[in-house]
Amino acid sequence: MLKVTSPYDQSLIKEIPLATKEDIEKALDTAYSLFEDQSKWIPAHERIAILERTAQIMHSRIEELTKIAAREGGKPYTDSKVEVLRAINGVKLAAEYIGQIKGEQIPMGLTKASENRIAFTTREPIGIVVSISAFNHPLNLTVHQTVTAIAAGCPVIIKPASSTPLSALNFADILKEAGLPMGWCQVTVCKNDVAENLVTDKRVNYFSFIGSSKVGWYLRSKLSPGTRCALEHGGAAPVIVEKDADFTEMIPALLKGGFYHAGQVCVSVQKVFVHKDICDKFSSLFAKKASKLIVGNQMDEKTEVGPLISPTEVDRVEQWVNEAVNKGAKLLTGGKRISDTCYEPTVLLNPPAEAKVSTLEIFGPVVCIYSYSDREQAIQAANSLDVHFQAAVFTRNIDIALDTVKKLNATAVIVNDHTAFRVDWMPFGGRDTSGIGMGGIPYSIHEMTREKLMVIKSSVL
Repeated sequence: MLKVTSPYDQSLIKEIPLATKEDIEKALDTAYSLFEDQSKWIPAHERIAILERTAQIMHSRIEELTKIAAREGGKPYTDSKVEVLRAINGVKLAAEYIGQIKGEQIPMGLTKASENRIAFTTREPIGIVVSISAFNHPLNLTVHQTVTAIAAGCPVIIKPASSTPLSALNFADILKEAGLPMGWCQVTVCKNDVAENLVTDKRVNYFSFIGSSKVGWYLRSKLSPGTRCALEHGGAAPVIVEKDADFTEMIPALLKGGFYHAGQVCVSVQKVFVHKDICDKFSSLFAKKASKLIVGNQMDEKTEVGPLISPTEVDRVEQWVNEAVNKGAKLLTGGKRISDTCYEPTVLLNPPAEAKVSTLEIFGPVVCIYSYSDREQAIQAANSLDVHFQAAVFTRNIDIALDTVKKLNATAVIVNDHTAFRVDWMPFGGRDTSGIGMGGIPYSIHEMTREKLMVIKSSVL
């Protein structure tokens, strides 16, 4: 049995059974039989209706969904409610995009050999989709990794994070209630070795992974030949702040981007490069605002920064901060554990380049500020790590903004907003060691389909 506990006080929420290798085999058999028999495929209009009903049911249960996600994941109640609303919108987006799954006509008659022919492509479901999810957005990530497959016409098996399986299990029940036939969305809560058997099975056509790069790249190396995949890992989310930046909008944006969900987001603001002319002012104001953030029980509506997912993560963040300070970083605020599960919002000034907080994804409530005099050198420092996901630049100068966007190595560069900005219809994903493939509802649906060409020869053409 798996014990699901609250990240804040470690109290038991629920015990659920773990799937065995035999259970995994049954799940794969079910999904494979559904996909192989095209008479069992769900027509597009039915998929639309099912997802529309799913969104309606979710909307009627916003409070329930919010509490489930907040209790198991530790994200503050207010932010968890935003996640639920976003998840509902994600279901709606998937339903709307079904009508955009289409092919195109391929010109013929351009050569003698292609005369008397007409050709066009269609898009078909790719096959069985297996998804492994992360803990930090237990409902919304489940939505992104299941409704995209359903919209594409694929049976999906999802393994949620062991610390946050309840949102996924509840969502699967909602899909069934909305009319999704049995077997089209299965949730398997299992240990890692069992999950590896699931992912690497030759019947799997598409693998979606959100989590650590070490695990993601390892599983990719084990995939069966022909299995397409999308991996979403983390990054250090660098920000370039020019001396003409607008403090009024910038400080609140970077506070939210840095300390949202206690920094446990793959695009959390981590490294802020600030021009030396404004670095003292920025650092002082940013640290002052960070010190006033309310930390505590995620179920309290006043809480702004909740617990880390586990006490071992608090230990790790504490060690990394202490290392940076011992090596010369200036501690502007925070730097202490509040309890076994909570850590103070922390701001460090000029930590050394070799410190862990400068070289690795912190994934905790810590923001590092670095003073710079030359923007080119700041960009070079921002690009120096092997993780590249989203980045940002704050400036009122359009030429500087465009030049910085061009030079930052990132899949997305946000101008005058924090690195964690995202809407679910935009492409989203890492590059280099931060991942492969692009997420975003329409992009994932497209990736979960494949193209088929039909060429018709006729003497009347």
